[in-house]
Formats: sequence, C-alpha cells, structure tokens
Amino acid sequence: MWWLGFTVFAAFMQSWRNAFQSRLSTDVSSLGVTLARFIWAGPIAGLYLLLLYWWQPAAWPEVSGYFVFFIVAAAVMQIVATALMVQLFRFENYAVGAGLAKSEALVAAILGVIFFGTQLSWLGWTGVAVGGVAVFILSSPQGFKGLSVKTAIIGLLSGSAFALTSLWVREASLQLDLPFTHRAAWVLLLVISLQTMMLLSYLLVRQPSAIVALWQRPRLTLLTSTSSCLGSIGWFSAMSLQAVPYVKTLGQVEIFFTMLISVLWLKQKVKIKDVYGLLLIAVAAILVMWQ
Repeated sequence: MWWLGFTVFAAFMQSWRNAFQSRLSTDVSSLGVTLARFIWAGPIAGLYLLLLYWWQPAAWPEVSGYFVFFIVAAAVMQIVATALMVQLFRFENYAVGAGLAKSEALVAAILGVIFFGTQLSWLGWTGVAVGGVAVFILSSPQGFKGLSVKTAIIGLLSGSAFALTSLWVREASLQLDLPFTHRAAWVLLLVISLQTMMLLSYLLVRQPSAIVALWQRPRLTLLTSTSSCLGSIGWFSAMSLQAVPYVKTLGQVEIFFTMLISVLWLKQKVKIKDVYGLLLIAVAAILVMWQ
C-alpha cells in the first residue's frame, strides 16, 4: 500500500507547484513557467538517486529501445501538458485551471485499457467515473451552461497529455529490473534532464526574455522546481507500484489542497458546488483504495 502514501504526498506537493506556477504566469510566458518546473529539479532528482544508492545499493539500469522511447515521449508530452495547463490559468481562476487538468484520471483509464493493457475492477471503474464527474463540477464556473468551450477543450487536451505522460512513465519504469524506488528515480532524472535541455535550448533561441524573467524571480522559480520535483518523486514512485488510473484518481485529492491554497494563500472564494465536488472526490478516492 505504499502507493497510497506516495500519491497523497505527490498531490500535496503538486498543488503547491501549481500555485507557484500560477503566480509566475502573471509575469512570465507559458514556456518560461514550464521551464521553472524543471530548471532546478534535475539536481534535486540526481541527489535523490544518489541517496537511494547509498541507502540501498543496486545494479545500474539496462537500457532498451523501448525504455528510450518511453522516456523521450513522456518528456515531450509533459512539456505540452504543462504549457496547456499554464494557459488555463490565464482563462479562469487558479482552482478552475488546475481542476480541468485533472481530467487525466479518466483519460488515463480509457487509454490504459485500450492501448496499455491496464485492467480495472468494476469498483475501480466506478471510482474513476465518480472522480471524472467531480472534476467536471469543479471545472464548470456556472454549471453545465457556464463551461467555456475554449477552456474545456484546452483542459481536456492538458488532461490527455498528462495522462499519456503518466502511462509512458509507468511503461518506462516497468522496463527496468530494479527496486521500485530506483526505477522511479532513474525515470525521473532522465525525463527531467531531457526536458530541461529541450526547453532551455528552445528558449535561448526563441524567448531569451523568459529565461531573464525567471532569473529575476529566483525564489519563486526555486520553489516551483522543488515542489515539482518532490511531487514527481511521489507520482513516479506510486506509478511504479500501481496502475495509472488508480493513482491519478486518488491523486484528485490534490484539488482539496488546491482549494485550501486558493482560499488561504491566493484569497479566492470557494463556492458551494466546490464542496459537492470535493465530496465526490472523497468518494472516488475511497473506491479506488478499496478496489
């Protein structure tokens, strides 16, 4: 049951990462905010991997062509997903943007069953479905009629991209014959390193001002990277142990943390429908834990 603890920890850290990214997005471009997620995460992930080998010595990973493909695909797709999520912050308030991106649990379940051989119990499917309804309630500003088509499309694309990222991360982890902690740490380090190199190279050529903007905001950039890396350690570890749809459905407790941050730190109001959505998320979490 280690995956439960890793998932809740990841959801908590990701809610803070989203909050820091939301603050950065007011002054920095979408790709610049995306880079903030990775720029300091690489060294942190490297240190974490070294500590794991010091704590539990293990063999070096044997790399296959499939492993390389999954690493590259996950790295690219996560950049796309993050950039889309940052765009959401510009259309709606912070909590709505983060909530829309959580459609990834339902998408991961569908794609996982069709393309990745994922098997879900009927209780698991029920939990995923309930979580999907909760996300829609939380993401619609004035109910069904008030949902912006543009926001909904970008939210669904972001959630789909995050779902593919998670599925490919799990597949990459399963390619390694190592303890689950080491598998997750290797995948994390390689994905983050590749993402950092790609984004830095692109921004140096096309948007050098974004790098300058991050340099001028060192504290917020460091907080974004640190919370992102810690969250990724939790996500990658959990997905090394359990199927992605279950992890992502339980991970929707992130919206609870998001609401708290929205109220206490960003001073935004929570509506009564948000309470109903959170109750449904609690039900979904219980269902996937009992599956």
